[in-house]
Amino acid sequence: MTDERDVSRRRVLQAGAGTAVGGLLTTSTSVAQGPADVHSDIYAELGVETLINAAGTITTMGGSLMPPEVRAAWQSASQHFVNLLDLQERVGQEIAQLLNVESALVTTGAAGGILVGTAAALTWKDPQRVGELPLHPDRGSEVIRQKSHRACYDHLVQACGVRLVDVETRADLERAINERTALMFSYNVNEEAGQIGRTEWIQVARSRNIPTLLDAAADTPPLERLSEYNRMGFDLVVFSGGKAIRGPQGAGLLLGRRELIDAAKRNTAPYCSNIGRGMKVSKEDMVAMWAAVKRFVHLDHDAEWQSWLARIETIASAVSDLPSLTSKTIVPPIANAVPHLLVDWDREQIAVTPQQVGQRLAAGKPPIRTARVHGTGSEGFLISVFMLEPGEDQIVAQRLREALTAQAD
Repeated sequence: MTDERDVSRRRVLQAGAGTAVGGLLTTSTSVAQGPADVHSDIYAELGVETLINAAGTITTMGGSLMPPEVRAAWQSASQHFVNLLDLQERVGQEIAQLLNVESALVTTGAAGGILVGTAAALTWKDPQRVGELPLHPDRGSEVIRQKSHRACYDHLVQACGVRLVDVETRADLERAINERTALMFSYNVNEEAGQIGRTEWIQVARSRNIPTLLDAAADTPPLERLSEYNRMGFDLVVFSGGKAIRGPQGAGLLLGRRELIDAAKRNTAPYCSNIGRGMKVSKEDMVAMWAAVKRFVHLDHDAEWQSWLARIETIASAVSDLPSLTSKTIVPPIANAVPHLLVDWDREQIAVTPQQVGQRLAAGKPPIRTARVHGTGSEGFLISVFMLEPGEDQIVAQRLREALTAQAD
């Protein structure tokens, strides 16, 4: 009696090897169901409500949306196997050439870039230390930052087993540097808050042969930001890939000196026995990030800027006749440096607070989410337009007017 699990030579020859193997991999259930379903509304299927993003590239809202060419690259990459190390190297070369930087690595967001960048600074001169991270506190390695640059992402630096040393003045910095100093770390968004500017920070680091790592996660656009910090002299710079560049939300860029980028690679996937093994960048995200950078480099940024201003005009015009209401366009100086609409009004003439307006927008269908971003102050009510999809500016305009004119809650 023939075993049903056997595939006869005759069957292979008659059906073709591909068909036979395909038949083995197709279950009776999948045959009955036919081709895989295409989910036209996956979030409705999951019971998760979608929203209109009038806040910007906020991580908790999904960052940004990948454009068609980026989605197509992701989909194409998902259909084949490749050597991941070869792909990582080739994608890095392509991105570095597009941005005119020395070397590049796709990371798990800007946050992942901070961790593997710190690991690179600790191991680039001694690759055998890769397997020792996180270092034991007794090893005494230190990373210097300005006190005004404290942020929740500091934990990604500390995860490598280093001690963060705070400084405030140039004199503090000079005194803090010693044989245990492995890195000088800073957040570009806090540039104006510290006493030591970028130029001076880099000058000190270079004079003492200490690598520098700069977080510039949300500092695009403009396009030039993707290379100018390396040209200033920062050894490593991290950017979010899933914000204005509009790559996968979980992807980011680590850009800088080749020997440090090479060290960062040894500290992350697909290599094992390192601190970044869990920060795996998929083949799909690598390819999609390359496609996103290529799109961003060749994008008509002037035209895009004008489209944002047109959205602002649509929304501002819808409420311009309300008593006491004023509106203006503001652009944050560093991060999220795109046009935002700021509206304000006399609370006695329009009896609603900015907080209530935000709550009313969020409570509607679909919810419209807004947020305050760094560098926009605290006055009035802020609306970001650069993540709005076509036509959503009209929805926001109508809903904003309703929120400002509705009866008190």
